[in-house]
Amino acid sequence: MLAYFIFIFTCRKYCVPLQPHSSNYKPIKKVTMAIFYNKVQRVNPRNPKGDRKWYPVIKSIGKVDEHDVAKMLSDETTLNPKEAEMAVYQLEKVVSRMLLDGHTVQLGDLGTFNLTITAEGEKEEKKVSADDIKKVNLRFRISKTMREALDKAIFKPVESLASKKK
Repeated sequence: MLAYFIFIFTCRKYCVPLQPHSSNYKPIKKVTMAIFYNKVQRVNPRNPKGDRKWYPVIKSIGKVDEHDVAKMLSDETTLNPKEAEMAVYQLEKVVSRMLLDGHTVQLGDLGTFNLTITAEGEKEEKKVSADDIKKVNLRFRISKTMREALDKAIFKPVESLASKKK
């Protein structure tokens, strides 16, 4: 899913959209999309003996892989499916390489990726070494534009999804 957003926002800047005179042109239908949630009862970890409360929890309706993203990308640009798939693959490769080379990677209006580490502390500075690093973490900071888009999300209970299928 993340790769899909990367390319939607990247292509908004760099890809040429299909024109109405193109033989492949299909008008985009306006679809009201929603984020579905389940209702889950949980205990407060700070007060295990306290009352249990109900919380909304996001429910995924499926997984989209890089092949699906490439197909969607090719449908919305002049790239053919193989070119789109190669672009997705190359983006993954380039972002990984840049992060491992010590860069922070900003992808347009999507957001910024950077690495952090989890490490053991030492009492003396001279004892600090790479051996103290226990784990590398990938962090993503959403851009203001993406935050504004997500703030417009519509939420529906997962039960409403089941009633549509009937």
